[in-house]
Amino acid sequence: MSFVEPVSLSARGITLLPLSLDHENGVRAAAADGELWNIRVTSVPEPEHTRKYIEDALAMREAGNRFAFVVTETATGKVLGSSSYHDILPAVKRVEIGYTWYAKSVQRTHVNTTAKLLLLTHAFEVLGCHVVGWRTDNFNFASQAAIERLGAKKDGVIRGHALRRDGSIRDTVMYSLRSGEWPEVKAQLLYSLDKPRA
Repeated sequence: MSFVEPVSLSARGITLLPLSLDHENGVRAAAADGELWNIRVTSVPEPEHTRKYIEDALAMREAGNRFAFVVTETATGKVLGSSSYHDILPAVKRVEIGYTWYAKSVQRTHVNTTAKLLLLTHAFEVLGCHVVGWRTDNFNFASQAAIERLGAKKDGVIRGHALRRDGSIRDTVMYSLRSGEWPEVKAQLLYSLDKPRA
C-alpha cells in the first residue's frame, strides 16, 4: 500500500483527480491557455510533450515519489491545471506540493487557493503528515509570494540545485509548513476564500 493512495478531492466547484492518460487533451488545452511552456521557471509541458509529461508523472507515481493530480472544474470536467504531491517520505510523514501550474484564464482566482486547501487538508488530516514542503525557482517570485501567502516558512536556499528547461542551473528556495501551524493556516485559507472579491 502506498503512502498516497488514489483519491478525488472536491470543494467550491473544483475537483482534483489522479492524473491519467485520459487527461492528455485537457492538459494540453490548459497549458495552451497562456502558452505556459514559454515561462522559463516552470515545468509546464509543450503541446507535443504532453503525453510524455503524463507518462513521466505516472512512472513517478509507480515509484512512490510523486502523485500528480489534474485540477478540474467540477461542473464541466474541464482541466484547469495540475498539482502534485512529490518527494514523498512516508517514514517521516512528509510530502511536498509542487509541479503546480494553472491555465492563464484561472490564475489569480479561487482555483489555486481551493486546490491548496484540498491538498493540505488531505496531507495533514488524512495522511497524518508532520510537514508539508514546497520548493521553487529563485527567480519565480510569483510562486514564492503565493507560497508565503499560504503561511509557509522559508527554510532556505539550495544553491546550484536543479536544471531549468533552458539548461541553466537554478537555485531552489525551500519552504515548509508544520502540522502545528496547519489550524491557523487553514482558518486563513477559508477566510480568504469566503471574503468578497473586489
